[in-house]
Amino acid sequence: MITIFSKRMSRVSVFALLALGLCRALLFPLVQQTVSATSVRPTVQQNLDDLWWKHAVIYEIYPRSFQDSNGDGVGDLNGITSRLDYLCDLGIDAIWITPMYPSPLVDFGYDVSDYTAIDPLYGTLEDFDTLVSEAKKRDIRVIMDSVPNHTADQHPWFTESRSSRTNPKRDWYIWRDGKGPGQPPNNWQSWFGHSAWQFDPATNQYYYHHFYKEQPDLNWRNPKVRKAMYDAMRFWFKRGVAGFRLDAVSRLFEDPNLHDDPILAGQNAYGDPNIVHKYTDNLPEVHEVLREMRRVAGEFPGDRVLISEADEPNITELTKMYGRNDEIQLPMDFQMADVNKLSAPDFRRLLDEVENNTAAGQPHYFFSNHDQARQWDRYGDGVHNDEIAKLMAALLLTPRATPLMYYGEEVGMRTTPPARKADVQDPIGKIGWPTEKGRDGERTPMQWDKTKNAGFSSGERTWLPVPPSAAEYNVESESHDQNSIFSFYKKVLALRKTEPALQYGSYVELDRDNPFVLSVLRKIDGKGDSILVVLNMSAMPHTIKFDLASNGIKESFAKPLIAAPQLGPDATVLAHFTIPAFGVFIGAVD
Repeated sequence: MITIFSKRMSRVSVFALLALGLCRALLFPLVQQTVSATSVRPTVQQNLDDLWWKHAVIYEIYPRSFQDSNGDGVGDLNGITSRLDYLCDLGIDAIWITPMYPSPLVDFGYDVSDYTAIDPLYGTLEDFDTLVSEAKKRDIRVIMDSVPNHTADQHPWFTESRSSRTNPKRDWYIWRDGKGPGQPPNNWQSWFGHSAWQFDPATNQYYYHHFYKEQPDLNWRNPKVRKAMYDAMRFWFKRGVAGFRLDAVSRLFEDPNLHDDPILAGQNAYGDPNIVHKYTDNLPEVHEVLREMRRVAGEFPGDRVLISEADEPNITELTKMYGRNDEIQLPMDFQMADVNKLSAPDFRRLLDEVENNTAAGQPHYFFSNHDQARQWDRYGDGVHNDEIAKLMAALLLTPRATPLMYYGEEVGMRTTPPARKADVQDPIGKIGWPTEKGRDGERTPMQWDKTKNAGFSSGERTWLPVPPSAAEYNVESESHDQNSIFSFYKKVLALRKTEPALQYGSYVELDRDNPFVLSVLRKIDGKGDSILVVLNMSAMPHTIKFDLASNGIKESFAKPLIAAPQLGPDATVLAHFTIPAFGVFIGAVD
């Protein structure tokens, strides 16, 4: 059960209702009108020096699965545009859309055959321009997904490159001779199984592919490749995109001397020896390219942002992605995402590491995306999953960071993998079945309501089946339940908009040795209330003694703003604070 308390939250409710009314007034395509950002989104006063991406909530959309507008069973651009009012009402500031470029769809868009066009499956460039324009009216920015590491093997660049050894674009990709007949150049492995080298009989050489063989890697040591890719970024910046999420950016370079990767014990899901990708990941040359990309972004007004997908193994490597404030603004923190258990000590340590990173970079947290099982399953215990979903929402949305949500997490969508190999769409699942079932389970259609196909599509079939859970976990049903996961997300998102401490406040850890409860204070010295966040990551209630005098807090109790489940009247006394099992408390102290 979720409860909202005090006159403070009545103010939040008024703002939320105002935003709701204004979002609905913009219903697309019934009304074509321009509404100022301030009229759509009442927020606390911002410092003019603040950058929008430091306080934004970003929402990842997998376009195949968000909304189908034409009944073909596949989501599209016009479908996203039709749901902008939902995103506005929810409290989203920017949407990151995974690739929509023309593609053979071997890896569902991450194999690009044209970097400056839209795949007809999703619409047209005009549809994209409409999306950007309509999003801007609602103060929502659009972030594109860039795929710089590789192209599709059907890209015209690769068609030329493989045509002969003397073609001018031969050096746009990584071509090498084998060690001998039928022997690849070395032991490097594809991320998706087996050798990373594919033999091309037409020219009697191997080309390198870190991912599928249909995704040949570009040669980023070639200046012409860099110019072509930077020009593609400029093409979209000129169309109004707010930034790029850079896919697999740590894999841009490989060891030119082709040293074998170290072999570890055991085998992976594809039956290959386990290896360390020592010579194909995180090479130092990557940072030169990131600085160049940042300069390209800086050519355009509006504080364009770069987000990196780089599964950095520790805080030292993650910190390198910021550079000297001249590389990535928001490196995705996979260490936080992949704790994969409720552990207050582990989350406390990781939050502390990123909060105090030596580059003073902005933290960027997420728990789900299109490549990993949804957090409802990964962190749930099979009994209290809904309560834990609210806890994870608070953990994502209350630290000093830029949070990244994944479509559907706000309604508790769960991972629903294929039951049979014949039903698998993702090539990973086809290669690795049944040990590896692929990523279809986290890419199922958005669950809007209880109608046919959960409101995602009017077609007879959808590209992936709608999960049975859609009958209970959907936007429409949960919007009428004040205790639902969806209602909890909306309340916390609204609180982020109205509480300065949650937007700009410092991050102070409390009760640091507690093995079960994560407690944090967000505060702005001398400016309004501080916010106390208490998250119980265990199946038992716990009582904590808070002494906040050293933090300038004089109150003896916390004024509840959001709590799940409901707390008794004596529970919020700071000297004897009781938090229920898997409980969430967000309150004001001054």
